[in-house]
Amino acid sequence: MTGSAQPTRSDATAGYEVFHTDCPARDVVDHVTSRWGIWVLISLRTNDLRFYELRESIRGVSEKMLAQTLRALVQDGLVWRNVEPTTPPQVTYGLTAFGRDVGDPLADLFDRITRQLSPRDAG
Repeated sequence: MTGSAQPTRSDATAGYEVFHTDCPARDVVDHVTSRWGIWVLISLRTNDLRFYELRESIRGVSEKMLAQTLRALVQDGLVWRNVEPTTPPQVTYGLTAFGRDVGDPLADLFDRITRQLSPRDAG
């Protein structure tokens, strides 16, 4: 055999021009690193959560912004969404394998930062 049909890592990224505004990889990076995207990925790293549980875990996010962020992350394939046909519908979110792969380094970064910060006053 003269070669492999499997693309190498450099071949896989060769089709993406991340510095161009129309690059789909850039869109995913923008969604992950958006104001609320990183917090959604970190919040979902240990448990699947319903919408309101997720909203409570991320203080300061509005329902509108959380819904927009989740919609983008679901569309990117980072987060899955399950709707149970109840009244009212129960919607649960969790990380896909891709979401875990992307979220783990973000959680590690967050953990490294918080380990280096000075302890906060309890009062």
